[in-house]
Amino acid sequence: MHTALLTLAASTTKVKGPHIDWAGLSPLLAILGGIVVVLMAGLLRPRFAREQLVPGLTLVSLGAALGLTIWQLDDNKSLVAGALRLDGLSTTLTCLFLAAGIGTTLLSWRAMAPRESAHGEFFAMLLTSISGMIVLTWAQDTISLFLGLELLSIPLYVLCATEMRRATSLEAGLKYLIVGSVGSATLLYGLALIYGATGSTGYAETAAAFSTHSLSTDTLALTGIALVVVGLCFKCSVAPFHQWTPDVYEGSPTPVTAFMAVATKAAAFGVFLRFFDTALIDAQGTWGPALAALAAITIIVGNVGALGQSSLKRMLAYSSVAQAGYMLAGVVVSTSLGVRATVFYLAAYLLMNLAAFGVVIARERETGRGDDISAVAGIGASRPLLAWPLTISMLALAGVPATAGFIGKFQLIRATVDGHYAWLGIVIVIGSMISLGYYLRVIAAVWTGDAVESAQVATGLPALAGGSPDAEVTGPAAGPAWEVTLVAVVFGAAIVVFGVIPQPLFDFVARAGSAFSNLI
Repeated sequence: MHTALLTLAASTTKVKGPHIDWAGLSPLLAILGGIVVVLMAGLLRPRFAREQLVPGLTLVSLGAALGLTIWQLDDNKSLVAGALRLDGLSTTLTCLFLAAGIGTTLLSWRAMAPRESAHGEFFAMLLTSISGMIVLTWAQDTISLFLGLELLSIPLYVLCATEMRRATSLEAGLKYLIVGSVGSATLLYGLALIYGATGSTGYAETAAAFSTHSLSTDTLALTGIALVVVGLCFKCSVAPFHQWTPDVYEGSPTPVTAFMAVATKAAAFGVFLRFFDTALIDAQGTWGPALAALAAITIIVGNVGALGQSSLKRMLAYSSVAQAGYMLAGVVVSTSLGVRATVFYLAAYLLMNLAAFGVVIARERETGRGDDISAVAGIGASRPLLAWPLTISMLALAGVPATAGFIGKFQLIRATVDGHYAWLGIVIVIGSMISLGYYLRVIAAVWTGDAVESAQVATGLPALAGGSPDAEVTGPAAGPAWEVTLVAVVFGAAIVVFGVIPQPLFDFVARAGSAFSNLI
């Protein structure tokens, strides 16, 4: 009788779920809704629906998410029972992901990859990866962190291999799958060890456990931290875990390479900032010097590796390794200035890389030379609208004054000096000096090299016969790739604007620093 009454009482008790803040989740919901709409539109038979409507709807979804993010730019609240956090860091990085998504959609509009993989699936996977980035950087729980990481990574494995008739694209997808899986497994094991040491998956609870039980010297906790560092370094292309980067960047469709170079790096560093400067802040004295050493190694390896490259994509891959070392310096110091400097540089890095990759894609489609440096030779006279963005992006990546790249590096050096890592600031300067050796070579080719005539109509070579993979879908029938030129010009102009007048970007990234009340 007693058991029956308990059963009856349990059956009549209403189970109350967590409060859902729909407004807070609205940017993520806009992306998830866009995935469904884009997939359905991709099933329509008319060619116009696949080639024009699908990317158009993708832009609408990204634009709606961007508007909803700006609407909540100054909000500060927990979501979904504390699993996610909407604050200055979340909204700032989300804006960067969405800007990268908009640029990638424009670069992919008439590319080969969406045609071979089906437009609906290609753009739906792009949106899915962006949704994973949002979850990853909003996470304040290790379970949410790992879910976001997989949601980000799995679509990217497929996107790398979407040019299915090209062996190097399939190879890039397979390499990224293997290396990404190893990195994810390492990260998961590290998170499990940290959970074993602290007994909690929440960032705040983990920080409290480190503070209360003095876990900064605990073997289990330190092993977990080391494995988490290794897992995230795979995603960030931090040396010596960068070996996959040149091959994957070169083999992937160029719009996908551009997306990986900027958005994936921003998401990975977002996790570095939030997890290490919140959950593991009390162990900073232990992991700080180790990350500083990795940053210095990464800067030297990336810049030296780029010196001998003739492929622009491989050169930009090694460049991205060096840039990861610069940004890791902002994580090392664990200060509010370091957070702001890192996010500022992420924003500048997005502008610099999308401008550069826009020019690379345009020349891939116009010549039969793919991404070889000879493809941009002489465009200073023949294609000034492409020459100037590429020149500006190279100068900015090198850290030349009057560009956003210079302001970003200056802020990172200032953060390292204030954070008692002045020697790391000197390494940043040395790395920037080495980088002039390959950035200036590209500029020299643009303005002094012999011009390459367009191969769109003259060759018509398929990719297997030595033509550019994108050359098959360009030419008179496709019309001028105005959207690619638009991306290069707009982002190239933004590099100069924020290099001369950086205050609006400073104000934007200041929100990211305010998200960490525990930092000086």
